[in-house]
Amino acid sequence: MSAAVIDMWAPIVPVPEVMRHTVDNFPDEMLGYLRVFYKTEPTQAAFRARAGAIATPLDDVIAALDAAGIARTLITGFDERSSCGKTFIPNEIVADLAARRPDRLIPFAGADVLRGKAAVAEFEQWVRGRGFKGLSLRPFMIGLPADDRHCYPFYAKCVELGVPLSIHTSANWTTTAVNDLGHPRHIDVVARDFPELKIVMSHAGYPWVLEAVLLAWKYPNVYLELAAHRPKYLAEPGTGWEPLLRFGQNTIADKVLFGTGWFLLGRPPVDIVAEFRALPVKPAVMDRWLGGNAARLLGAV
Repeated sequence: MSAAVIDMWAPIVPVPEVMRHTVDNFPDEMLGYLRVFYKTEPTQAAFRARAGAIATPLDDVIAALDAAGIARTLITGFDERSSCGKTFIPNEIVADLAARRPDRLIPFAGADVLRGKAAVAEFEQWVRGRGFKGLSLRPFMIGLPADDRHCYPFYAKCVELGVPLSIHTSANWTTTAVNDLGHPRHIDVVARDFPELKIVMSHAGYPWVLEAVLLAWKYPNVYLELAAHRPKYLAEPGTGWEPLLRFGQNTIADKVLFGTGWFLLGRPPVDIVAEFRALPVKPAVMDRWLGGNAARLLGAV
């Protein structure tokens, strides 16, 4: 029997309350994402128009997940207020959504790293008091690489709480943050310093896929998540994904996690899952990638 599909990075569901918040809190630093993913002008007006057009009731979002065969999906807060002056997705909205559908939505917390101890304490409360299942950080929006010591108290708290870290490990599409902030080499340091920390390299380190693969091979608690990339291109020669297709089916077959990023890709989750299932991956390995590995990582959450 195939494992249930777990989407390890939605990361946003376009329900009305999320869209209402984001129209006034979309960071200017992220406007480049509109140009790359939505092929539209990188302006706040363009984002507001799109946000209004795609607002979808939660029941319809769940129906879309059902159509894709997705049992559970990770949603997250994004809080980089100290860096960009806005909280893109408040943890409170994530908590409310997860409380409405705890059987389907896996809440991760954002954290404003530059606020230090106060933000660490708030993160602990989101986990202990509100049932959040992990921490989500974006170095390119914080302006610090993953191995910056400002982040270390948050990593230590993850270990204490027994929850994983999902961290953007890839290039970014801003025009303000250098790509090196997301390079996997920074994860090498973190995984060495926190061997018990379960680290999900969000977006699989692309375009530094070989480096990311080697880190998942090297460290027992490092994983690769594949969201925000069209699956159909993963097997295309010359795209840089060859190490994943090679080592992901044997050496690190237990370290690869499916994710959609369907909100960002502008396509329904059923299309993303169908493209993923069409990859030249052995069926037993595909089951692990689609949900078996995530279920083991998340445990009983």
